[in-house]
Amino acid sequence: MNDINTITGSRHPTHYWHILDDGRVQCDLCPRLCRLKEGQRGLCFVRARENDAIILTTYGRSSGFCVDPIEKKPLNHFLPGSSVLSFGTAGCNLTCKFCQNWDMSKSREMDILADQASPQQIAKAAKQLGCRSVAFTYNDPVIFHEYAIDIAQACHQLDIKTVAVTAGYIMPEPRAEFFRYMDAANIDLKAFTDSFYKSLCGAELDKILETITYVKHETDTWMELTNLLIPGKNDSDEEIDRMTKWVVENLGHDVPMHFSAFHPDWKMQDIPATPEQTLKKARRIAMENGVHYAYTGNVSDTVGGSTYCHGCGGKVIERNQYQLGEWHLDASGHCQSCGTQIPGLFDGPPGTWGARRQPVRLSAM
Repeated sequence: MNDINTITGSRHPTHYWHILDDGRVQCDLCPRLCRLKEGQRGLCFVRARENDAIILTTYGRSSGFCVDPIEKKPLNHFLPGSSVLSFGTAGCNLTCKFCQNWDMSKSREMDILADQASPQQIAKAAKQLGCRSVAFTYNDPVIFHEYAIDIAQACHQLDIKTVAVTAGYIMPEPRAEFFRYMDAANIDLKAFTDSFYKSLCGAELDKILETITYVKHETDTWMELTNLLIPGKNDSDEEIDRMTKWVVENLGHDVPMHFSAFHPDWKMQDIPATPEQTLKKARRIAMENGVHYAYTGNVSDTVGGSTYCHGCGGKVIERNQYQLGEWHLDASGHCQSCGTQIPGLFDGPPGTWGARRQPVRLSAM
């Protein structure tokens, strides 16, 4: 636990906590169940005990905003080609040694929170910038639960959709409230062994699978999964085989899966980058096991990045990383060749944002 005296920021009340018999306050947001004395904060860094309650210390503050292609989240079946206003805060409730956004998620300094914005300002900015959605990303939005939900409500008032990019490490009650407001989610299924989650992420596989199953069967949230393949850690044929069979058996054939390339970072800089062939093999195994929509990510692979109709096998969306090419869907997402409905959210013609990345300062708008 850490001392709250080093925290600055916007303190905001939270809902999921209770006082224990020994006087400590337990945070009930995620399975860590941090038990805090006065002045301490949890492992996530941003939820802290103050005056016998748990507060969120980063409400209204961001590590920065950027307009991205929605495919970067990655989401391939949710308003393809559209732009999304992306942002994160600080901290995380996992301890992934391979974190690709460690400068934000592992931050113990509040000075990275350079932009301040109310939920209403974020929604209005997204509308002004022409974004169809707002994404909570870069660090896990579970830990800024109250802020994310307030933003989602403000966005929905302006017909802006919301996207959660998350590891899914959250308790059942806050999970139900959180995903009630999320239109789409990309959930990291980081591996398919508990030993990987415990040793490299400080989490539990079964808790992640519970969230994934819940989102698929108990919510209206559109969900896609990402599996970052790390050489020698979670990239064996056997593990990918078990994972993709579990997906089909428990979620069905139509949940898209993204197999993404690892690049050395944070505390795993001694591990080489993922070979492209590993990604292609994972995609092949997934499709052989019945996953209709399997993709390669973080590499230039038009075949592995494109969408093919599961009815006739024809290419319906061509992609080279974040750039769209051929398009063979009607306005509501049916294959123009055979009429098969492609699962996801397709609302009219594809967007034209492309692969651009545009940093934004809301304070300057």
